[in-house]
Amino acid sequence: MVQAALGALIGELMMGQRLGNWALAWGALVGISPNAEWLVTPILSTAGKLMWLGGFSHSLLVMAAWAYIIAIALAWFWRPKKIEKATALAFVSVVLVGHLVLDTLTVTGAGIFWPFVSKRVAFNLLDRNDFVLAMLWVFLIGWIAFTKEVKPKKSRGKKPVSTQMPKRRKLCLWGLGLGFFYLIFGVTMKSIASAGFEADLVRRGVKFERKHIGPMPYNFLLWRSVVDRGSELWVGYRSVFDSSGIPVRWTVYSRGQEALQQVTKVSETDDLKQLTDGCWIARPNAKGAWLGDLRLPESRTWEVRKTMVDSRLAQSWVIDLKSDQDPLREVMTHPQDNDDFIKRMVSRIFGNHEQWEGNPRLAGVVGSLPESLPIYEN
Repeated sequence: MVQAALGALIGELMMGQRLGNWALAWGALVGISPNAEWLVTPILSTAGKLMWLGGFSHSLLVMAAWAYIIAIALAWFWRPKKIEKATALAFVSVVLVGHLVLDTLTVTGAGIFWPFVSKRVAFNLLDRNDFVLAMLWVFLIGWIAFTKEVKPKKSRGKKPVSTQMPKRRKLCLWGLGLGFFYLIFGVTMKSIASAGFEADLVRRGVKFERKHIGPMPYNFLLWRSVVDRGSELWVGYRSVFDSSGIPVRWTVYSRGQEALQQVTKVSETDDLKQLTDGCWIARPNAKGAWLGDLRLPESRTWEVRKTMVDSRLAQSWVIDLKSDQDPLREVMTHPQDNDDFIKRMVSRIFGNHEQWEGNPRLAGVVGSLPESLPIYEN
Protein backbone atom coordinates (compact mmCIF):
# COMPACT_ATOMS: atom_id res chain seq x y z
CA MET A 1 0.00 0.00 0.00
CA VAL A 2 2.85 2.43 0.80
CA GLN A 3 4.41 1.95 -2.64
CA ALA A 4 1.06 2.52 -4.34
CA ALA A 5 0.44 5.68 -2.31
CA LEU A 6 3.88 7.10 -3.11
CA GLY A 7 3.36 6.26 -6.78
CA ALA A 8 0.03 8.10 -6.77
CA LEU A 9 1.60 11.25 -5.30
CA ILE A 10 4.43 11.17 -7.85
CA GLY A 11 1.85 10.60 -10.58
CA GLU A 12 -0.06 13.71 -9.52
CA LEU A 13 3.12 15.76 -9.27
CA MET A 14 4.45 14.78 -12.70
CA MET A 15 1.33 14.05 -14.75
CA GLY A 16 -1.58 15.58 -12.87
CA GLN A 17 -2.04 18.61 -15.11
CA ARG A 18 -2.29 16.39 -18.20
CA LEU A 19 -4.16 13.37 -16.84
CA GLY A 20 -6.19 14.69 -13.90
CA ASN A 21 -7.24 12.02 -11.42
CA TRP A 22 -5.99 9.36 -13.80
CA ALA A 23 -2.47 10.45 -12.83
CA LEU A 24 -3.16 9.22 -9.28
CA ALA A 25 -4.41 5.88 -10.59
CA TRP A 26 -1.56 5.37 -13.04
CA GLY A 27 0.99 6.34 -10.40
CA ALA A 28 -0.46 3.81 -7.95
CA LEU A 29 -0.50 1.04 -10.58
CA VAL A 30 3.10 1.69 -11.64
CA GLY A 31 4.07 1.95 -7.98
CA ILE A 32 2.90 -1.58 -7.22
CA SER A 33 3.84 -3.05 -10.60
CA PRO A 34 7.10 -4.59 -9.27
CA ASN A 35 4.89 -6.72 -7.02
CA ALA A 36 3.71 -8.47 -10.18
CA GLU A 37 6.68 -10.72 -9.37
CA TRP A 38 4.14 -12.84 -7.49
CA LEU A 39 2.78 -14.01 -10.86
CA VAL A 40 5.99 -15.99 -11.38
CA THR A 41 6.11 -17.64 -7.97
CA PRO A 42 3.75 -20.59 -8.69
CA ILE A 43 6.39 -22.13 -10.96
CA LEU A 44 9.25 -21.59 -8.49
CA SER A 45 10.45 -23.72 -5.63
CA THR A 46 10.15 -22.33 -2.09
CA ALA A 47 13.80 -21.26 -2.12
CA GLY A 48 13.44 -19.82 -5.61
CA LYS A 49 10.43 -17.82 -4.50
CA LEU A 50 12.28 -16.42 -1.48
CA MET A 51 15.28 -15.38 -3.57
CA TRP A 52 13.12 -13.92 -6.36
CA LEU A 53 10.69 -11.84 -4.29
CA GLY A 54 12.37 -8.54 -3.45
CA GLY A 55 15.66 -9.95 -4.68
CA PHE A 56 16.41 -10.59 -8.34
CA SER A 57 13.17 -8.93 -9.40
CA HIS A 58 14.13 -5.69 -7.64
CA SER A 59 17.60 -5.30 -9.09
CA LEU A 60 18.38 -2.06 -10.90
CA LEU A 61 18.97 -3.98 -14.14
CA VAL A 62 15.57 -5.69 -14.03
CA MET A 63 13.88 -2.45 -12.96
CA ALA A 64 15.46 -0.53 -15.84
CA ALA A 65 14.11 -3.04 -18.35
CA TRP A 66 10.73 -3.05 -16.62
CA ALA A 67 10.58 0.77 -16.69
CA TYR A 68 11.27 0.82 -20.43
CA ILE A 69 8.57 -1.77 -21.17
CA ILE A 70 5.93 0.05 -19.11
CA ALA A 71 6.90 3.43 -20.58
CA ILE A 72 6.51 2.16 -24.14
CA ALA A 73 3.07 0.74 -23.29
CA LEU A 74 1.93 3.92 -21.54
CA ALA A 75 3.19 6.19 -24.34
CA TRP A 76 1.13 4.17 -26.81
CA PHE A 77 -1.93 4.28 -24.54
CA TRP A 78 -1.52 8.03 -23.97
CA ARG A 79 -1.24 8.93 -27.66
CA PRO A 80 -4.46 11.00 -27.56
CA LYS A 81 -2.86 13.13 -24.83
CA LYS A 82 0.26 13.58 -26.99
CA ILE A 83 2.54 12.39 -24.21
CA GLU A 84 5.96 11.45 -25.54
CA LYS A 85 7.92 8.31 -24.73
CA ALA A 86 10.60 10.32 -22.92
CA THR A 87 7.97 11.85 -20.63
CA ALA A 88 6.40 8.46 -19.94
CA LEU A 89 9.82 6.95 -19.24
CA ALA A 90 10.72 9.74 -16.81
CA PHE A 91 7.42 9.29 -14.97
CA VAL A 92 7.77 5.49 -14.71
CA SER A 93 11.42 5.71 -13.68
CA VAL A 94 10.77 8.11 -10.81
CA VAL A 95 7.88 5.99 -9.50
CA LEU A 96 9.93 2.77 -9.64
CA VAL A 97 12.89 4.45 -7.94
CA GLY A 98 10.49 5.51 -5.18
CA HIS A 99 9.35 1.89 -4.85
CA LEU A 100 12.94 0.70 -4.51
CA VAL A 101 13.82 3.38 -1.96
CA LEU A 102 10.89 2.36 0.24
CA ASP A 103 11.87 -1.31 -0.04
CA THR A 104 15.46 -0.60 1.00
CA LEU A 105 14.17 1.20 4.10
CA THR A 106 12.55 -2.00 5.39
CA VAL A 107 14.07 -4.76 7.49
CA THR A 108 14.08 -7.28 4.63
CA GLY A 109 15.45 -4.84 2.04
CA ALA A 110 15.84 -5.25 -1.72
CA GLY A 111 18.47 -6.86 -3.93
CA ILE A 112 19.08 -3.76 -6.00
CA PHE A 113 22.68 -4.64 -6.92
CA TRP A 114 22.02 -8.17 -8.20
CA PRO A 115 23.78 -9.91 -9.97
CA PHE A 116 26.94 -8.08 -8.84
CA VAL A 117 26.13 -8.23 -5.11
CA SER A 118 23.77 -10.86 -3.71
CA LYS A 119 23.34 -9.14 -0.33
CA ARG A 120 20.16 -7.10 -0.09
CA VAL A 121 20.25 -3.43 0.86
CA ALA A 122 18.23 -2.90 4.07
CA PHE A 123 18.33 0.20 6.26
CA ASN A 124 15.96 -1.24 8.90
CA LEU A 125 13.89 1.90 9.32
CA LEU A 126 10.35 0.98 8.26
CA ASP A 127 8.04 -1.88 9.04
CA ARG A 128 7.29 -3.91 5.89
CA ASN A 129 3.81 -2.37 5.73
CA ASP A 130 4.20 0.93 7.53
CA PHE A 131 0.65 1.74 8.64
CA VAL A 132 1.25 5.35 9.70
CA LEU A 133 2.95 6.45 6.49
CA ALA A 134 0.43 4.59 4.33
CA MET A 135 -2.58 6.15 6.07
CA LEU A 136 -1.05 9.64 5.89
CA TRP A 137 -0.57 9.37 2.14
CA VAL A 138 -3.91 7.66 1.48
CA PHE A 139 -5.71 10.48 3.32
CA LEU A 140 -3.95 13.13 1.22
CA ILE A 141 -4.59 11.20 -2.02
CA GLY A 142 -8.31 11.14 -1.22
CA TRP A 143 -8.18 14.88 -0.54
CA ILE A 144 -6.39 15.51 -3.82
CA ALA A 145 -8.82 13.35 -5.79
CA PHE A 146 -11.79 15.44 -4.64
CA THR A 147 -10.06 18.81 -5.05
CA LYS A 148 -11.01 20.78 -8.13
CA GLU A 149 -8.73 23.47 -9.42
CA VAL A 150 -10.13 26.99 -9.79
CA LYS A 151 -9.40 28.26 -13.28
CA PRO A 152 -7.41 31.51 -13.25
CA LYS A 153 -9.24 34.63 -14.34
CA LYS A 154 -8.38 36.03 -17.73
CA SER A 155 -6.88 39.46 -17.89
CA ARG A 156 -8.02 41.77 -20.70
CA GLY A 157 -6.31 40.86 -23.95
CA LYS A 158 -3.90 38.47 -22.29
CA LYS A 159 -3.65 34.79 -21.42
CA PRO A 160 -4.82 33.61 -17.99
CA VAL A 161 -2.37 34.67 -15.31
CA SER A 162 -2.01 32.98 -11.93
CA THR A 163 0.70 33.46 -9.36
CA GLN A 164 -0.67 30.81 -6.99
CA MET A 165 0.44 27.20 -6.95
CA PRO A 166 -2.40 24.81 -7.92
CA LYS A 167 -4.10 23.35 -4.86
CA ARG A 168 -3.61 19.74 -5.96
CA ARG A 169 0.10 20.24 -6.49
CA LYS A 170 0.36 21.99 -3.14
CA LEU A 171 -1.35 19.04 -1.38
CA CYS A 172 0.92 16.62 -3.22
CA LEU A 173 4.04 18.47 -2.08
CA TRP A 174 2.68 18.58 1.46
CA GLY A 175 2.24 14.80 1.35
CA LEU A 176 5.76 14.18 0.09
CA GLY A 177 7.17 16.69 2.57
CA LEU A 178 5.37 15.14 5.53
CA GLY A 179 6.59 11.71 4.42
CA PHE A 180 10.16 13.03 4.32
CA PHE A 181 9.90 14.50 7.84
CA TYR A 182 8.33 11.24 9.03
CA LEU A 183 11.42 9.39 7.83
CA ILE A 184 13.71 11.99 9.44
CA PHE A 185 11.82 11.48 12.69
CA GLY A 186 12.36 7.72 12.32
CA VAL A 187 16.09 8.16 11.75
CA THR A 188 16.32 10.38 14.85
CA MET A 189 14.44 7.89 17.04
CA LYS A 190 16.58 5.04 15.74
CA SER A 191 19.73 6.97 16.61
CA ILE A 192 18.50 7.47 20.17
CA ALA A 193 17.61 3.78 20.57
CA SER A 194 20.86 2.65 18.92
CA ALA A 195 22.91 4.76 21.32
CA GLY A 196 21.07 3.15 24.24
CA PHE A 197 21.75 -0.37 22.97
CA GLU A 198 25.40 0.48 22.30
CA ALA A 199 25.89 1.96 25.77
CA ASP A 200 24.38 -1.14 27.39
CA LEU A 201 26.65 -3.50 25.47
CA VAL A 202 29.72 -1.38 26.28
CA ARG A 203 28.82 -1.36 29.96
CA ARG A 204 28.57 -5.15 29.92
CA GLY A 205 31.82 -5.51 27.98
CA VAL A 206 30.03 -7.63 25.39
CA LYS A 207 31.91 -8.34 22.17
CA PHE A 208 29.83 -8.95 19.05
CA GLU A 209 30.24 -9.30 15.32
CA ARG A 210 27.42 -6.93 14.38
CA LYS A 211 24.02 -5.76 15.52
CA HIS A 212 20.74 -5.29 13.73
CA ILE A 213 18.23 -2.65 14.93
CA GLY A 214 14.69 -2.33 13.61
CA PRO A 215 11.40 -0.74 14.68
CA MET A 216 8.48 -2.52 16.28
CA PRO A 217 5.22 -2.40 14.29
CA TYR A 218 3.22 0.85 14.01
CA ASN A 219 5.74 3.12 15.74
CA PHE A 220 9.24 4.60 15.99
CA LEU A 221 9.25 4.64 19.79
CA LEU A 222 10.05 1.01 20.62
CA TRP A 223 13.02 -0.63 18.92
CA ARG A 224 14.32 -4.18 18.77
CA SER A 225 17.99 -5.12 18.49
CA VAL A 226 19.51 -8.43 17.41
CA VAL A 227 23.16 -8.79 18.42
CA ASP A 228 25.17 -11.42 16.56
CA ARG A 229 27.75 -13.01 18.86
CA GLY A 230 28.62 -15.91 16.57
CA SER A 231 27.36 -18.94 18.47
CA GLU A 232 24.39 -17.03 19.91
CA LEU A 233 22.13 -14.09 19.15
CA TRP A 234 20.87 -11.64 21.76
CA VAL A 235 17.48 -9.95 21.31
CA GLY A 236 16.51 -6.90 23.35
CA TYR A 237 13.98 -4.07 23.32
CA ARG A 238 14.45 -0.41 24.13
CA SER A 239 12.08 2.55 24.22
CA VAL A 240 13.32 5.98 23.24
CA PHE A 241 11.95 7.11 26.63
CA ASP A 242 14.16 4.68 28.59
CA SER A 243 16.73 6.52 30.67
CA SER A 244 20.39 5.74 30.13
CA GLY A 245 20.56 3.91 33.46
CA ILE A 246 17.91 1.33 32.56
CA PRO A 247 19.60 -1.91 31.42
CA VAL A 248 18.40 -3.75 28.34
CA ARG A 249 16.89 -7.14 29.07
CA TRP A 250 18.57 -9.45 26.59
CA THR A 251 17.07 -12.79 25.59
CA VAL A 252 19.69 -15.24 24.36
CA TYR A 253 19.02 -17.56 21.41
CA SER A 254 21.70 -20.17 20.78
CA ARG A 255 22.62 -20.30 17.10
CA GLY A 256 22.26 -24.08 16.83
CA GLN A 257 24.82 -24.48 14.07
CA GLU A 258 25.10 -28.21 14.86
CA ALA A 259 21.45 -28.69 13.83
CA LEU A 260 22.45 -28.00 10.22
CA GLN A 261 25.15 -30.66 9.99
CA GLN A 262 23.01 -33.13 8.07
CA VAL A 263 21.60 -30.48 5.67
CA THR A 264 24.82 -28.64 4.78
CA LYS A 265 24.87 -30.20 1.30
CA VAL A 266 21.36 -28.95 0.53
CA SER A 267 21.59 -25.71 -1.48
CA GLU A 268 18.49 -24.34 0.24
CA THR A 269 20.44 -24.15 3.51
CA ASP A 270 22.89 -21.62 2.07
CA ASP A 271 20.00 -19.74 0.44
CA LEU A 272 18.29 -19.27 3.81
CA LYS A 273 21.52 -18.16 5.50
CA GLN A 274 21.98 -15.56 2.80
CA LEU A 275 18.34 -14.45 2.85
CA THR A 276 18.30 -13.91 6.63
CA ASP A 277 21.52 -11.86 6.48
CA GLY A 278 23.05 -14.07 9.15
CA CYS A 279 20.23 -13.51 11.68
CA TRP A 280 19.21 -17.16 11.75
CA ILE A 281 18.90 -19.86 14.36
CA ALA A 282 18.52 -23.59 13.73
CA ARG A 283 17.12 -26.53 15.64
CA PRO A 284 17.11 -30.27 14.88
CA ASN A 285 14.10 -31.81 13.18
CA ALA A 286 13.24 -35.43 12.46
CA LYS A 287 13.07 -34.65 8.73
CA GLY A 288 16.24 -32.57 8.57
CA ALA A 289 16.38 -29.20 10.31
CA TRP A 290 14.30 -26.21 11.32
CA LEU A 291 15.68 -22.73 10.57
CA GLY A 292 14.19 -19.42 11.76
CA ASP A 293 14.74 -15.76 10.85
CA LEU A 294 15.32 -13.39 13.79
CA ARG A 295 15.34 -10.16 11.77
CA LEU A 296 11.59 -9.62 12.05
CA PRO A 297 9.79 -9.00 15.37
CA GLU A 298 8.52 -12.29 16.73
CA SER A 299 4.92 -12.82 17.79
CA ARG A 300 4.61 -12.93 21.57
CA THR A 301 2.10 -14.82 23.69
CA TRP A 302 1.90 -13.98 27.38
CA GLU A 303 0.82 -16.10 30.33
CA VAL A 304 0.59 -19.42 28.48
CA ARG A 305 2.04 -20.40 31.82
CA LYS A 306 2.40 -18.04 34.74
CA THR A 307 5.17 -15.44 34.26
CA MET A 308 6.11 -16.91 30.86
CA VAL A 309 6.13 -15.30 27.42
CA ASP A 310 6.34 -17.50 24.32
CA SER A 311 8.09 -16.12 21.23
CA ARG A 312 7.33 -17.48 17.76
CA LEU A 313 9.46 -16.29 14.87
CA ALA A 314 7.66 -14.48 12.08
CA GLN A 315 9.48 -16.53 9.43
CA SER A 316 10.80 -20.07 9.71
CA TRP A 317 11.24 -23.11 7.52
CA VAL A 318 11.76 -26.87 7.69
CA ILE A 319 14.49 -28.32 5.48
CA ASP A 320 13.07 -31.73 4.65
CA LEU A 321 15.64 -34.28 3.50
CA LYS A 322 12.92 -36.87 3.02
CA SER A 323 10.99 -34.83 0.47
CA ASP A 324 11.04 -36.15 -3.10
CA GLN A 325 10.31 -32.69 -4.52
CA ASP A 326 10.82 -29.34 -2.77
CA PRO A 327 13.04 -29.87 0.30
CA LEU A 328 12.06 -26.51 1.79
CA ARG A 329 8.73 -25.89 3.51
CA GLU A 330 7.71 -22.60 5.08
CA VAL A 331 6.14 -22.87 8.54
CA MET A 332 2.82 -21.07 8.88
CA THR A 333 2.92 -18.07 11.21
CA HIS A 334 1.06 -18.61 14.48
CA PRO A 335 -1.71 -15.99 14.93
CA GLN A 336 -1.44 -13.74 17.96
CA ASP A 337 -3.79 -11.51 19.91
CA ASN A 338 -3.01 -8.17 18.24
CA ASP A 339 -5.07 -6.16 20.73
CA ASP A 340 -3.12 -7.58 23.65
CA PHE A 341 0.17 -7.17 21.75
CA ILE A 342 -0.47 -3.48 21.00
CA LYS A 343 -1.67 -2.78 24.55
CA ARG A 344 1.45 -4.32 26.06
CA MET A 345 3.70 -2.64 23.50
CA VAL A 346 2.30 0.80 24.36
CA SER A 347 2.82 0.06 28.05
CA ARG A 348 6.42 -0.94 27.33
CA ILE A 349 7.04 2.27 25.36
CA PHE A 350 6.12 4.31 28.43
CA GLY A 351 8.22 2.26 30.83
CA ASN A 352 6.01 -0.59 32.02
CA HIS A 353 8.50 -3.45 31.62
CA GLU A 354 6.40 -5.97 33.53
CA GLN A 355 3.65 -5.87 30.90
CA TRP A 356 6.14 -6.77 28.16
CA GLU A 357 8.73 -9.01 29.77
CA GLY A 358 8.47 -12.52 31.17
CA ASN A 359 10.41 -15.75 31.37
CA PRO A 360 11.05 -16.28 27.65
CA ARG A 361 10.56 -19.48 25.69
CA LEU A 362 11.13 -20.21 22.02
CA ALA A 363 7.91 -21.76 20.73
CA GLY A 364 6.78 -22.80 17.28
CA VAL A 365 9.80 -24.95 16.45
CA VAL A 366 8.36 -27.79 14.39
CA GLY A 367 8.82 -31.12 16.14
CA SER A 368 10.03 -29.62 19.44
CA LEU A 369 8.54 -28.49 22.73
CA PRO A 370 8.97 -24.82 23.81
CA GLU A 371 12.58 -24.10 24.73
CA SER A 372 13.41 -21.98 27.78
CA LEU A 373 15.79 -19.15 26.92
CA PRO A 374 18.38 -17.53 29.20
CA ILE A 375 18.31 -13.78 29.86
CA TYR A 376 20.75 -11.03 30.86
CA GLU A 377 19.22 -7.95 32.42
CA ASN A 378 21.50 -6.48 35.10
